[in-house]
Amino acid sequence: MEPHASLAEFIWFRTGGVAERLARPRDVADLAGFLGRLDPATPVMAVGVGSNLIVRDGGVAGVVVRLPKAFAKVTAEPGQRVRAGAAAMGITVASAARDAGIAGLEFLRGIPGTVGGAVRMNAGAYGRDVSDLLVEATVVTRDGAVETWPAARLGYSYRHSALPDGAIVVEALFAGTAGDKVAIGAEMDRIAAEREASQPLRSRTGGSTFKNPDGHKAWALIDAAGCRGLRFGDAQVSEKHCNFLLNLGGANSAEIEALGEAVRARVLAHSGVTLEWEIQRVGAP
Repeated sequence: MEPHASLAEFIWFRTGGVAERLARPRDVADLAGFLGRLDPATPVMAVGVGSNLIVRDGGVAGVVVRLPKAFAKVTAEPGQRVRAGAAAMGITVASAARDAGIAGLEFLRGIPGTVGGAVRMNAGAYGRDVSDLLVEATVVTRDGAVETWPAARLGYSYRHSALPDGAIVVEALFAGTAGDKVAIGAEMDRIAAEREASQPLRSRTGGSTFKNPDGHKAWALIDAAGCRGLRFGDAQVSEKHCNFLLNLGGANSAEIEALGEAVRARVLAHSGVTLEWEIQRVGAP
């Protein structure tokens, strides 16, 4: 357990305060035992690579859990299924499915985070969501129990699950369909090229900032409200894709979040639509 551990070192925005305590469990048994012994009043939060996260400048109280590479194993199984540890990246899962001739998981090539985060938030891209292919998830509950949850128990909706605070996904089982490796690879390449062309991939960003409201695209509402390129200090709305916020180098989390709130206010005034944050914002200001 590491006290007062930096989170900005790996959060994509490279901003934010420290974790009061940072835990890196060796394996599922280690995580379960740790949570079982931990004071029930202590808040617990898992963080993957921080690709869709703002850690506020005051830091995060309680315990932040970061799963190491031991949780990143990915294997293809009979019946066009892929089992993935929660620390595995989306591209790793998509690649394993391709190599096994399993179609339907190509969109994970466009998910820049880990399996654990994707399962928790029902991540999606290119017309598909995790809820479309998840069979079950292995979860360590806040009291240290190891449970297997069928997908239905996660209560999925758009970019949301019913997984309780403090519960940590450690593994997921996905189901695809039989497919041609070449065709699967071509679709993954198409997704990669589309992301490269439309998103600021080489910037300090947090991915998609706001959920798409019913009947709208968030980026189009933001653009129509005149927010493309809007800056608060070194925090900027991307000119390439205006549903992405950027840290140009010297921004702090407060500036990035304030910029997001300014965008929400301008969109509401212009179109009457209230944008909902997709990026998770955690910690104390």
